[in-house]
Amino acid sequence: MRLSQRFTRGRKSWSEPPFWSLDRLPMLGSAGVLPDREQVGNNFLGYVQGAYKSNGIVFACILARQLVFSEARFQWQHMESGRPGDLFGDAADLALLQAPWPGATTGDLLAWMEADVSLAGNFYATTADDNGRYGRAATGPGRRIVRMRPDWVTIVLDSRSHDPYALDTRIVGYIYEPPSTVGRSEPVTLLADEVCHYSPIPDPEARFRGMSWLTPVLREIEADKATTRHKQKFFENGATPQVIVSLDVDDEDAFSKFVEMFRRNHRGPDKAGETLFLANGADAKVVGADLKQLDFKNTQGAGETRIAAAASVPPVIAGFSEGLQAATYSNYGQARRRFADGTIYPLWRSAAGSLQTLLPPPEGARLWFDASDVAFLREDRKDVAEIQQAQAMTIRQLVDAGYDAASVVAAVKAEDFSLLRHTGLFSVQLQPPGTAQGTAEQDAPEQGTPGFEQEAT
Repeated sequence: MRLSQRFTRGRKSWSEPPFWSLDRLPMLGSAGVLPDREQVGNNFLGYVQGAYKSNGIVFACILARQLVFSEARFQWQHMESGRPGDLFGDAADLALLQAPWPGATTGDLLAWMEADVSLAGNFYATTADDNGRYGRAATGPGRRIVRMRPDWVTIVLDSRSHDPYALDTRIVGYIYEPPSTVGRSEPVTLLADEVCHYSPIPDPEARFRGMSWLTPVLREIEADKATTRHKQKFFENGATPQVIVSLDVDDEDAFSKFVEMFRRNHRGPDKAGETLFLANGADAKVVGADLKQLDFKNTQGAGETRIAAAASVPPVIAGFSEGLQAATYSNYGQARRRFADGTIYPLWRSAAGSLQTLLPPPEGARLWFDASDVAFLREDRKDVAEIQQAQAMTIRQLVDAGYDAASVVAAVKAEDFSLLRHTGLFSVQLQPPGTAQGTAEQDAPEQGTPGFEQEAT
């Protein structure tokens, strides 16, 4: 199907065709960003190579997020009067998420989602089958989820006023255009409802694009890499304080030979700690400071903490030095709770909403996450048990007070007492007055009936 047909199919109230120019499409690969498109900047490789693969702090933060984020499962969740209800679903309904591609699990999908969001701010995916069809057309055998590398994706916008900044601008589709190794290939065009676009951190300079958490701390990452290089050079150059050696030498060649000999015999980690011998009036003075005098540990640790804060990962969770110094069992638990409640749960919520595009939920339900089996949150089960105990006491008191049992459970779960419905009964047995006594009198045998005397005896 032609590109214009893909994006204009079923359009009635919007401009025909969309306002972007079809004749400018071949310029996507070389002319940069078109004014009517939002495209992920070409800093994806820079973040991957310059931060993720070359900086241990960044790698540790992304890994900490990945290890917990990838542990969740997905289920359907009933929505009753706008309130979330029970989780449900079977393997057949959720097979696309449980096995997103051959040999993969839900955890593999979530790990890729976290990696792309941390490094590019956006994760894009669609569906494909063995017949080479994509998006909604992918219904044949081998239907699977396919990731689209974020820096090869362009967001296509449309507006009645032909202005990409107008209030009525909306996303009409996506173009996936990877570099081809065998000549120029046709870009893959996908409608907006055929792509999972997960971008939990919005970019303030873009309306429909996400931002990487690495962007605000690029200088901190560069500083951390600089301190690491400084430490490496410190040991390579002798692991000793910097020394100035002064000589009373008039012959330039003799001075050069002395410098060469000095460097050869007293430079490098293998020469560290050896006795320094000087002659011919040479005078050595220490002018530098060692790592302890530079307060090197605290200097580098402060940078680690700032990077961890941007990643929304408590330093003790990532194993950074400043976090471990203040770590005890109690505050580790608080950090774990902060990481789960303030970072992972919002990411799970956003991911579930984004994946609904690929797997529409049943009527009256939504796609939601199930974190009941996540080992990282296992200590929270004690808190859950205490909450359930308090809820059970509340349910008991309300039922004893005459409220309908079903409405009591619904009200406690939703934390909305307006859902309570009273039965009009106030006794403990919740029976109409005289019902229990009347039943007992009716069941008792009358005097004079056969067998009465025998039973009494």
